[in-house]
Amino acid sequence: MVDAVGPDAKLYLKPVGFLDSPQYFDDQNKHLNNSLIWFSQIEYTIFDGDGPAIRNLVPVEQWDKIASQLPEPLQERAAVLIANLAKDHAPLQCGDRVLRFDQPHVMGILNMTPDSFSDGGKHEGDPQIAADAGFNMATAGASIIDIGGESTRPGAEAVWEGDEIKRVVPVIEKLTQCGAALSIDTRKAAVMEAAIAAGAHIINDVSALLHDKRALEVAGVSGRPVVLMHAPSSGKDPHKGNGYGNVVTDTFDWLEQRISDVVEAGFEREKIIVDPGLGFGKSLSDNLALMNNIAVFHALGQPLLIGASRKRMIGALSKEAPVDERLGGSIAFAHHAIQQGAQIVRVHDVPETVQAAQIWRGMRDAGVTARV
Repeated sequence: MVDAVGPDAKLYLKPVGFLDSPQYFDDQNKHLNNSLIWFSQIEYTIFDGDGPAIRNLVPVEQWDKIASQLPEPLQERAAVLIANLAKDHAPLQCGDRVLRFDQPHVMGILNMTPDSFSDGGKHEGDPQIAADAGFNMATAGASIIDIGGESTRPGAEAVWEGDEIKRVVPVIEKLTQCGAALSIDTRKAAVMEAAIAAGAHIINDVSALLHDKRALEVAGVSGRPVVLMHAPSSGKDPHKGNGYGNVVTDTFDWLEQRISDVVEAGFEREKIIVDPGLGFGKSLSDNLALMNNIAVFHALGQPLLIGASRKRMIGALSKEAPVDERLGGSIAFAHHAIQQGAQIVRVHDVPETVQAAQIWRGMRDAGVTARV
């Protein structure tokens, strides 16, 4: 029974029952953030020690009644989680570009590395060719261009910060007028500083500002938005870990605590984006569990970034398709993430993903404005 759970029980909420035309069901749905998605049901799960999970599916109009019957500590958590699901995310000012979260954004990947798993060496050593690729992404509809100078694929060698700076700064400088927000993909404080000085607007750190002791201070002083990604290790190898009890709740709890720690250190909550870190120290079943439960992470109260583009799980699900033959799977995962309310999808194939997002947006607009 729910009223008999222990003091350490944990509650998780997942919005489900998405509606095509919410205007026909007044008081029977809630707006998911300030997006084009409305949900009609809440799936709640309670974990209490090693006992079986308590699960239930509740229509949104009955949620307040159900929540009021929870034990007091869980009532408080339920109030926070449901408020986060309905939270409006403020726009982010990124130079001249404003990122509004009432529609999904495509983040284009621009690697200046010799060894990235998908496009290593493609742009290495030629800032102008890389910048041209970035301009093409912006022209194709990318809202953000994510520029990286160090591969974080499994087994990749660490890169000295000076070399990483030499790789990314010239490209950032050439892209400052491209019209897209510029993101620096790095774990190193010195690279963050150099990239920001060159014109970067967002910090995307796969270690959630844990790898470098100066990273949190640098990010906070800069005033730039930051992406906090989950990885099992903040050390040299971000893929190194001991596995998961429940990958969804373990990742949720880790991100929840990391957000709290970063905010407590003085960072603005409104400038935090979260990423569950698909592929980082996670098995195929782990990745699929995360993809099937993307909506759970909206209860963290932050915009959500999903990066599944060309990853190994696509090959594992499609007869070991090589990296350069994973477009269909990448589009499928990006589209699924958008359908689950992800505000940003990080991709290699920008034009195709933008087109998929535009089709989704057209269908959503048609549903919301439909008349009978």
